[in-house]
Amino acid sequence: MNFKKRTVMQLADMVCGNTPDGRKHEENYFKYRSSMYLTEFFADVETDFQHDGSTRKIWVADTLEVILSEPLASAHTVPETFARVISRLMDPDDATNEGDDRSKALADLNRALAREGLEAFYGDDKQCYLRNLKTNTVLTPSPNPHRPFTKSEIERREKLSRYLDKASEDALIEEVLLPLFRQLGYHRITAAGHKDKALEYGKDVWMRYTLPSQHLIYFGLQVKKGKLDASGVTKGSNANMAEIYNQALMMLGHEIFDPEIGKRVLVDHAFIVAGGEITKAARNWLGNKLDASKRSQILFMDRDDILNLFVVTNLPLPDAAWPSGTNYPAEPPF
Repeated sequence: MNFKKRTVMQLADMVCGNTPDGRKHEENYFKYRSSMYLTEFFADVETDFQHDGSTRKIWVADTLEVILSEPLASAHTVPETFARVISRLMDPDDATNEGDDRSKALADLNRALAREGLEAFYGDDKQCYLRNLKTNTVLTPSPNPHRPFTKSEIERREKLSRYLDKASEDALIEEVLLPLFRQLGYHRITAAGHKDKALEYGKDVWMRYTLPSQHLIYFGLQVKKGKLDASGVTKGSNANMAEIYNQALMMLGHEIFDPEIGKRVLVDHAFIVAGGEITKAARNWLGNKLDASKRSQILFMDRDDILNLFVVTNLPLPDAAWPSGTNYPAEPPF
C-alpha cells in the first residue's frame, strides 16, 4: 500500500515522539522514544525490526514503508502489521500532556491519515482501530469465529440471538446479513426486495467477491428466517427443503447482470442462510438431491455462523436488538 511520503514522515514523528514544528513541548501528545524504546515498540507489534543507531525519524519512516509494502488481505485495507502499529501508537497508557482518551493525539493522527482515506477511532475496548472512509469498513485482522469470546462479546451475541428470534426475514437480510457481508469484503451486494421477488430466480441477495488475482466470484443468497430440517419430524420440513432445492437450482442456473462490468454472469456459489439451525438431515437431503458439480457450489450458514461472525467482526448491533430505553453507543462496539 502506497502512502504519501508526507504522511509516512508525520507518522514517523509520532512514533518517535518528536515535537511537531511550531509547537511547544507541552503540545506534543506522543510519547518520546529513544533508540531502545523504538526497538521495543516494533517488537510489541510482532516484528523483528531493531533500531541501528541511525537518525530515528528516518529509520522509523523506512521501517513503516517496509510494513506498508506487506501483502494486503483484500482491497481497500491496510497490512495487519500496520493496523497493530496504529493500535500500539495510540495505547491509552502512553497518553502525554492530555487525558487517557487521547483526543488530541487522535486528532493529530487523523489529520495525517485523512490524506490516505483512513480514520482512526477508539472502540469500547479502548483499542484504536482504522476505518476506510470510502467503504466505511473497519480494517481489522481476519476474523476468527472459533476463538474464545470475551464477556462483552458473549453479551452482544446473546442480544443478537434474541433479536433473531423475533426478526422478520427482511430484517434478517437488511439489518444483519448485508452489513456482515460488506464487512467481510463482499461488493455490489444487492437485495432483491419485495418489488423484485418475482424476478429474483431464487436469490434474495447477490454479491461478488474480488480475489487477490482481481478475478471476480459471484454469490447468491437464499435466506430463510427459521430452522431448516429434513428429518420429517417437523411439520412441512421436507416441503420446506424441496423449496430450498428448487430455489438453489434456479440460483445457479440463471444469469445476473453486473452493471459495473456491463455483462451478464452466472452465480458461482449459492449461500443457503438460515436464521435458525440448519440440521445435518437438511444438509444431507440437499446434498443427495444435487449432482456432484452443483453440490460443491452450495455453502451453508446458520444461526451460529451468523452470530459468531457478527461478533468477531465487531459490527454494531441492529437498533432493535437493544432493550427499549437503552442508550446504545453511537460508535460500533469494537
